[in-house]
Amino acid sequence: MAQIQKDGKAFQILDEIQAKFPDLIKLILETESMDDDERQYWFDIMPSMTDEQIDRLFDILETERKKLEELEVKYQKEIKSLNEKHLIEWQEMQVKEGKKKMAAAKASEAQEENPDDILEMLNEI
Repeated sequence: MAQIQKDGKAFQILDEIQAKFPDLIKLILETESMDDDERQYWFDIMPSMTDEQIDRLFDILETERKKLEELEVKYQKEIKSLNEKHLIEWQEMQVKEGKKKMAAAKASEAQEENPDDILEMLNEI
């Protein structure tokens, strides 16, 4: 009897099952649709399952894995697209803010350099 560790949980699997169905065992360990008790249940009943039942379980878990991978790829693309869109919006906002600051600075400079203002300040003295 072999013992396989996954996320701190130990699963008991017959050596012959481990040797005969390593891919199925990997799928059972990695699936998100089972909890640890269900995983151990499947490992326990595998010796009594028919080849057809084993094939069916493999097909179900493999289909689930592929569908989840497809969803992950799809959502990664969508997330990337959204991030790019928001980055462009952020950059545009930064440019607008920069233009506002430059305009304010120019207005302030223009006020400071106005000769009439300087004369007025001298007259006030």
